[in-house]
Amino acid sequence: MSDAYKNQKKNWEQNVDKTLEKFPERKESFETSSGIPIHGLYEPANPDEKYVENIGFPGHYPYTRGIQPTMYRSRHWTMRQYAGFGSAKETNERFRYLLDQGQTGLSVAFDLPTQIGYDSDDPMADGEVGKVGVAIDSLKDMEQLFDRIPLDKVSTSMTINAPASILLAMYIAVGEKQGVEKEKLTGTIQNDILKEYIARGTYIYPPEASMKIITDIFSYCQENLPKFNTISISGYHIREAGATAVQEVAFTLANGMAYVDAALRAGLQIDQFAPRLAFFFNAHNQFFEEAAKYRAARRMWAKIMREKYEAEDPKSWKMRFHTQTGGSTLTAQQPDNNVVRVTVQALSAILGGTQSLHTNSRDEALALPTEDSARIALRTQQILAHESGVSDTVDPLAGSYYVEALTDEIEEKANDYISKIDEFGGAVKAVEAGYMQKEIHQTAYETQKDIEKGEEIIVGVNEFTIDEEVEPELLRMNEELEKNQIKSTQNVREERNNTEVNETLSKLKKAVQTNGNIMPFIVEAVKVYATVGEIANVLRDEFGEYTAM
Repeated sequence: MSDAYKNQKKNWEQNVDKTLEKFPERKESFETSSGIPIHGLYEPANPDEKYVENIGFPGHYPYTRGIQPTMYRSRHWTMRQYAGFGSAKETNERFRYLLDQGQTGLSVAFDLPTQIGYDSDDPMADGEVGKVGVAIDSLKDMEQLFDRIPLDKVSTSMTINAPASILLAMYIAVGEKQGVEKEKLTGTIQNDILKEYIARGTYIYPPEASMKIITDIFSYCQENLPKFNTISISGYHIREAGATAVQEVAFTLANGMAYVDAALRAGLQIDQFAPRLAFFFNAHNQFFEEAAKYRAARRMWAKIMREKYEAEDPKSWKMRFHTQTGGSTLTAQQPDNNVVRVTVQALSAILGGTQSLHTNSRDEALALPTEDSARIALRTQQILAHESGVSDTVDPLAGSYYVEALTDEIEEKANDYISKIDEFGGAVKAVEAGYMQKEIHQTAYETQKDIEKGEEIIVGVNEFTIDEEVEPELLRMNEELEKNQIKSTQNVREERNNTEVNETLSKLKKAVQTNGNIMPFIVEAVKVYATVGEIANVLRDEFGEYTAM
């Protein structure tokens, strides 16, 4: 046993003691149903140098085995179910229901008009209000969304990108109205615009302008919201568009480096902003590959931050990530099968060391989830946490010949992709050249061909089908929703002080023209009930709009 291994183990043991002082283990002792003791960590009998360098101990570089020394022995992952539909009032009711059912964090889905910076009464929003998420037009909607939900007691993730600065400003304003100081707010904004150009499409401004907005958010949060994650660099949507696990890792980390580079160019210091970077990955069907994917990504990011960017704070090396099960894997045929798919996917994320998790509902291939379906999805996490035993020891897959080989190979292949992206001059240039988009399109095409030829079996779709299916009870949207939301937004415009609104929008415009940080001006604007569309339009006028190649 080498000295390096002994030293690493000693450091891990010291970190375990520190962690347990703050977060004691969930039980006095862990054991199987047969009474066999379960240790916090299992190690190889004869660790070699490769083990020390590439795998090591949890909570220690390169974090292959997890970013915390005790992982789920002390605390389970955050159970953060993604929800949002219709009006703010309806979504608030769903949030409070899920919290009552044991959910431990909120995750907000916004409707398409909100995601691309249009108010509900804009002609561009016609027919889309509240359809795939909650409609948020002004601070009034945000106040209603978090009614009776204390923001100093709950962590909130918001899946919003191009208008992330506006929704974050509204969240800050709601916190202030509740008496919660900015410094105490916790949560995450997705704020990952590069993957929108690559895979999803809810962009507004050109890449250069979008990167400027993102670094403004980094800078503002560094000074005002020290506990808030300023970005969730997302591989999820890249995977949903058809990418492989390797492409998901490579393209996500390449985007992460682009954000780091932009922040450094803006004058920020690496160890000041890097600890607040977070990631968001997909959990797909290939169980072992998915678990290996998370381990590889975590190791790669640690090396990138320490070796490429020379970050000195270990917090900068740690990849913290949220996982969501694969929406694209859900089938409209035999939707109850999706409960099984989601369980397998969630298990891969847990064994891969995720920090938070969303489990999709069985009916989401057909409609927004019903309350019953959302509860089953949450119960899936709770059963895995409390009944399966998978969280009783750290990284139980470590040392598997198969898993370790997959971890190494994913890292190698992802690094090959990153090298190609570097040849373009980084992720932004690769996006502008359409490189990543083309790679994903080709992969998606090949996968679909395999499904159609029956070479890839989808249970209930191209094999094991049934002749007649009974359609499950689905969530139906209120037909009056759009009309009511438009009326509410128009009432806000009539009741607010429009002179104050115009003044704040003028200040915002000037800040853009003088290349100042726009966040303080957006916060000021939302507080006087300027709408998402009005603020986004100021930025549209100054930055322009992006049109894909």
